[in-house]
Parts: sequence; structure tokens; C-alpha cells
Amino acid sequence: MKYSEAKQGRVFVLRLEDGDIIHESIEKFAADHSIEAASMIAVGGIDAGSKIVVGPKEGRAEEIEPVFHVIEDAHEVTGTGTLFPDDDGKPSLHMHIACGRGVSTVTGCVRNGVKVWHILEVILTELVDCKARRRASAVFNNKFKLLEP
Repeated sequence: MKYSEAKQGRVFVLRLEDGDIIHESIEKFAADHSIEAASMIAVGGIDAGSKIVVGPKEGRAEEIEPVFHVIEDAHEVTGTGTLFPDDDGKPSLHMHIACGRGVSTVTGCVRNGVKVWHILEVILTELVDCKARRRASAVFNNKFKLLEP
């Protein structure tokens, strides 16, 4: 295990609106408000056509290949995530959401374009004095970024 220490900074209440793309909206907000690191929780809805990453094709393969799931209709969601600067200093979101409709639920990562259905409420807690960074990883063929505290 590796770790770094941080302190709690500002707290923001965000309302993403119909059609907003989750990762794009949160990363832009962070850049606009000089937020380098944050933790967050989210609740709301996502729209049909949203694509989530639901796992690697093979868990221990030498080349990690993501598996995608396309959401076919509006779903209720709850999620949690972190935001840290990437190698270029830009905010990089890593958020997983559980998406439910009826009695079926699927969980995955929002990094490939998840669209808000009506609203998504996000409580974003800034982390200050934090040295953690999100770095491209050879394990994932530099396609995905891993946290380095």
C-alpha cells in the first residue's frame, strides 16, 4: 500500500443537467475553480446511450482490454469518485456508478461518456495539500491512468 496525506478544502454542491457528460463537466468545473484534487459522491439519473466500463475482458491478461456496457434506457444512479491531476496537471476524474432500472443493476466507470438524464447531484470535497497524481500506466498500455500517492 502507498499513501499520501491531504486536508479537506472547499465543498461544492454541483447540479449537472440533462445531457451533460459527467466526466467532462466535473473536470471542466475543477479546472475553472482551480481544484487539483477532490473526492465526490453523486446521485441522479443517466440517459440511454451512455457507455460505462464494466471490467477487463480478462482479469490477469498481459494486455488489459476494457469491456463496455451501453445503457439502453434512463437509469437511477449513485456513484463515488476521485479527481487528481494527470501527467499534464489537468484534472482527471475516476468515478464508478451503480445504475439501476427495475430490478436490474449494473456498475461501472464513467470515463467513456455517461450522459445525465435530467439531473445529477454531486457533492465535491476539495483535497488540499495533496501530492497524489493520476499517471498513465504501462500495465494498461498507457490508455488508463492509475493513482500514485
